[in-house]
Amino acid sequence: MDHSNYPNDYIRGILNSVKTIALVGASANPARPSWIVTKYLLERGYDVIPVNPGIAGTELLGKKVYGSLAEVPGPIDMVEIFRNSEAAGPITDEALALDPLPKVIWMQLSVRNDEAAAKAEATGIKVVMDRCPKIEFGRLSGEISWQGVNSRILSSKKPVLSGKGFQKLGLNRP
Repeated sequence: MDHSNYPNDYIRGILNSVKTIALVGASANPARPSWIVTKYLLERGYDVIPVNPGIAGTELLGKKVYGSLAEVPGPIDMVEIFRNSEAAGPITDEALALDPLPKVIWMQLSVRNDEAAAKAEATGIKVVMDRCPKIEFGRLSGEISWQGVNSRILSSKKPVLSGKGFQKLGLNRP
C-alpha cells in the first residue's frame, strides 16, 4: 500500500465496514482534537471506545474509558491512534496481541510509523497513516463541502442523509 496517497474507495471501504473504534489517546478536554473526533464519530453511529490510562474508569461522552486496548471488552474493528509517531509502534504491537485482531490500524494526522504499518499489514490488517477519520468521513460524504472546502468528489447523485440528527450525510456516495 502506498501510504502517501490512499484511493477514495480504500478509505470509504474502511469507514463503511468498521463499527467499533478504540480511540487511543482520547481526551476529556472538549478543546482537544481527540475529543472532537470522538464526538463526531459517535454522532455518525460508530461505537467509539475511549482508551487513555490517565482517565481510565471515568466516562467520556457517555462511554467508559479504558486504560489499554487489552481491557476493552469485545472485538475492536479499528484502532485509531491519537498519539505521536513513536508511540504508534507499541500501540500497534498491543493491537496485534488482541484476539480477534482489529481490521484496521488508523494513525491520526501527523502520525506515521512505517515499521508499525508493515507489521500490521503482514497480518492482513489495513493501515491508514497521517489521516483523520473525521475529515475523511466529511470529505467522502460531502459534509465538508458545506463549509466551502473542495472535497475532490464530483457526483450528480443526491446526497444520502444518515438518518440521524440534522445535516449529517452518509458515505453511500460514489
